Amino acid sequence: MSTTSQIRTVPWRSEFAELVGQRHVERAIAEKIFRLNLVEKRLQEMITEGSVLVDVRGAVVGQVNGLAVYQLGDFSFGKPSRIMAKTYMGRGGIVNIEREAKLSGKTHDKGVLILSGYLGGKYAQQSPLSLSSSICFEQSYDGVDGDSASSTELYAILSSLSEIPLQQGIAVPGSVNQNGEIQAIGGINQKIEGFFDICRLKGLSGDQGVLMPRSNLRNLMLRPDVVTAVQEGKFHIHAVSTIDEGIEVLTGVAAGVRDHEGRYPQGSVNDRVQKTLRRYAEQQKRFAPGNSGAVPGKDED
Repeated sequence: MSTTSQIRTVPWRSEFAELVGQRHVERAIAEKIFRLNLVEKRLQEMITEGSVLVDVRGAVVGQVNGLAVYQLGDFSFGKPSRIMAKTYMGRGGIVNIEREAKLSGKTHDKGVLILSGYLGGKYAQQSPLSLSSSICFEQSYDGVDGDSASSTELYAILSSLSEIPLQQGIAVPGSVNQNGEIQAIGGINQKIEGFFDICRLKGLSGDQGVLMPRSNLRNLMLRPDVVTAVQEGKFHIHAVSTIDEGIEVLTGVAAGVRDHEGRYPQGSVNDRVQKTLRRYAEQQKRFAPGNSGAVPGKDED
């Protein structure tokens, strides 16, 4: 190919423009993405056809959409992943299935351990924390690292304990500390755009969106189509600073503030979580060594 023919393929040269304008930059970016996004398109097809399970409508207990960033050379894109939590009576704490399967990195392990500190500090001041829980990135086989989904995992646990369903049309990126404060993460633009693309392919309902850290607002630089959808009310960006703020968006139920006696308002998310944990603690005593109810069904001598 001659040098002349190569020059003519440049957008601003082919239009005989003297200066590079906005439309030329946007076209160059779009053409770069088209050259590199084969893997992204294939993953989107797998989600829309149902091979990879991701719900963007309805509400489910203990299930929420997390957002991850895939890096392929100099091209990166966001992809939603279903995160599921199951809670039950016991003293096993939080079991990270990714870690048990040796698919979890050190930073992800740290994020999961922080969840135990939050739960103990908030709900185990008057009774022991008797809890067993398992969390998992469903249909993830390549390994997970980073703590940017720690708040997402915590929402799933709180939903399972309270038995209040989470909106599947709202995806959640964000890390959390032991005080329940939502912390900034990386790749926020790719994560939001990745979930928007899935919602668009499956059909925008008008109540879908992303629940992001408020501290990441200064980093937003979204594609024009995403910005337009937000302006038209077809897609929403929710910015929160704490777990309590986020759980209210995801459930539509008030989180509840503890009073001077350590009780939460009746029916609030925190109230239902605390009642479940206390029930676990009371039931756990029945199975303690030396208790007559420790071994149900065993005949006495």
